[in-house]
This record gives sequence, structure tokens and C-alpha cells, in this order.
Amino acid sequence: FPSGFRLMREGLARAAWVREGSLAPTDGRSKVLGGRHSSSQHTRASGLGGEGTGRRAAAAAAEKRSHRHAISSSRLERPSRRTTRQNHALRAAPGEDPYSSFSESMDPQKAKQSCILFYSPDTEALARKVSNASAKINLGEIAWKNFADGFPNLFIKDAQNLRNSHVAFLASFHDPALIFEQLSIIYALPRMFVGSFTLVLPFFPTGTAERIEAEGEVATAFTLARILSNIPLSRGGPTSLVIFDIHALQERFYFGDTVLPLFESGIPLLKAELQKLTAAGEEIVIAYPDEGAWKRFHMFFPGYPEVICTKVRDGDKRIVRLKEGQPAGKHVVIVDDLVQSGGTLIECQKLLAMQGAKHVSAY
Repeated sequence: FPSGFRLMREGLARAAWVREGSLAPTDGRSKVLGGRHSSSQHTRASGLGGEGTGRRAAAAAAEKRSHRHAISSSRLERPSRRTTRQNHALRAAPGEDPYSSFSESMDPQKAKQSCILFYSPDTEALARKVSNASAKINLGEIAWKNFADGFPNLFIKDAQNLRNSHVAFLASFHDPALIFEQLSIIYALPRMFVGSFTLVLPFFPTGTAERIEAEGEVATAFTLARILSNIPLSRGGPTSLVIFDIHALQERFYFGDTVLPLFESGIPLLKAELQKLTAAGEEIVIAYPDEGAWKRFHMFFPGYPEVICTKVRDGDKRIVRLKEGQPAGKHVVIVDDLVQSGGTLIECQKLLAMQGAKHVSAY
């Protein structure tokens, strides 16, 4: 009904005028009969004189236009952010960076130019060598102390300056008693608003316990991998976990999706040394103490003669025997992924010496 929409519009307008302290307009037509709007009959709404009301409406409209003009003028006069920054640059002294007051710790571009390397007490000497080899690597400092009960009392110095920086930690898990205090640091560093976090673990100590052969055995390689998989995320995402010469490549699948395992090797350094020995006239033979070591590393040494040994159990002892190869008169280099007690290396060296090896080295 057209009259119904008209009455609704006039009612809303009248309510707005009343709220503003003015009288409602009286030129609207409405009539309510029995609770329903009539479209055939119209009566003029009663009220004060229509002429006076029109003057009030005109005055209110003029006042509203004036208010809008004042708001627009203030917006035009207000300086923009760009203008403010330009004025700041103009006020800077000649040769001075106008934005030097910004905190360098919150500047991602400056933080990308370097890496802060933290280290455990046992890897300090290696960390200093790494830092001396690159001007972009700075050493961080940690206070390694203990409470009276023997538990670690740790403090990361200048933690507020780590924001947006690339941070790395050089760990050493050679002793189970030292793993907990290092894990405390490893879990804390990514939470300090760092740009990225890298954990360098040269030695994965439980790598040889990666499988079980009897029910009841515990694969501690999987246990340590699960612990490292719970390292918190940094601003840059998951932690980069760098491990050198891990025992078995399939151990990468023991880690969760919250870390990115990167398996590196020192074999390229060994090959560089072998090339020097070969150039000096040495006859090099690569020896593997067991079939597992041969499977792991033989593809790295194409063109070198090979000697493969095997291990035979005799009670609690392991006897190393020659499976194939001729070590006589050669410089034999034993290659294996890790050394724990060194017993296998010693037995392998004795066997090679008995077979006439000129010299025996080990990697």
C-alpha cells in the first residue's frame, strides 16, 4: 500500500525531529481507522503552524551543512603520514639518517644481514672457529650455572636484541647428563621473537638404536627425535635441524613436521684431503668396517678401491674379519658414520695391518 510506506517515512522523520528538540512536520497526510491505514481518505496532521515549522527545518539544514563543511576543512588541514615523515626528513641534519631512531632490533632487513650463534660449554672452541670464519656470524652468550640441587640455572644475555634475528645453537649431546640443560636453551630461543632458529647437532648419539630386533627393546633414536620435534616454532616457521653423518638416512622419518631435518656430511672435507694424498703419490683404499657402513657411504667414493670388513659375534666380543678387498701396501682409510667406544676401529686396524696395509687412517 503506497499510503502505508508514506506513513512509515513520515513517522520516522517526525521521531527524528522530536529527538533533536524540534517540532514534527505537519504537512504529512495520515489517518488511522480501526488500526488500519486508509488509502482513500487523507487528513492533514494537526500541529503548530506549518510556516514556522518550515523555517525551523531550513535553519536546521543550514546548520548541518555548516557542520559538514567544518569537518571537511579540518580533514584538509590535517597532515598525512607521508607528509609528516617528509617533514621529519627535512628536519634531519645533513648526512644524518632521518629514521635512525627506529630500533635496529625491530628492523628485519638489518637482522637478515647476520646470524647470532649460541653454543654449549663443550662446543665453545668450535663456535669461535665458525665465528672467525665469517664476519656475518656473531656469538651469543649464555650463563651456564647450577642451583644448589644441581639443576641448571641458565640465563641468555641480551635476549631483547634477538628479535627478528637469525639465531642458531651449536649443541653437543655426547653426554646424557648435559642434554637437559641444552634442551632448555633450545626450547627458549625460538620464543624470543627470532626471525628463524637453526639447531646444529654434529653428533646424533642414539642413531644406532634406530630399530628393534626383539619385543621389549626400545628404539631411543625415535625417542630423541620426538623430543627435538617439539621445539617451538619461531617467527620464520619450523626449526632447521642440521645433523652430520647420521647413522641411517631413514631416521629423517622419525622427526615430526614441526622441524626440518637437514642431514649434512663431512665427507666432502675427507675427499678433499684424499685428493691431496693422491696428488702426493699415495695409493688410497677406502675400508668399511661392516656392510652397513658400505651401504651408507660407498656412493661417495667412486673410483677408489674398496675393502669391506664384517663383524662376527663371539659371545660379548665382536670379531672383525676381512670380507673382500686387497689392503696390502696401500694407505687404507676406514670410513664409518660414528665412533662410540672405538673398539671396532681398533679391531679393524689390527686386521688391516695383518693384511699388509702400509698405513691406516680413520674418518
